[in-house]
Amino acid sequence: QPRRQIGAAVSPQSTPIENRSWLESKYEEAALQQLESPLQRPAHWGGFIVKPVIIEFWQGRPSRLHDRLEYSLSDNGTWKLTRLAP
Repeated sequence: QPRRQIGAAVSPQSTPIENRSWLESKYEEAALQQLESPLQRPAHWGGFIVKPVIIEFWQGRPSRLHDRLEYSLSDNGTWKLTRLAP
């Protein structure tokens, strides 16, 4: 996994670069640095925490009597399963 993290951290995604050698050089520099100290999350990275309260699974069937299963989070932290009509 650290190799993927290094690759993701050094790649300026969707930005034009000189050539593959430039990218590989950045990778090698970061890999050597990572041996001395843990890889830090790049400052330009962001993210979201998603905390679902309802999740629905749908499986289609040729008869159109599809399966729909809804999981809803209860106040006590457990998930309740309900079958829904298609």
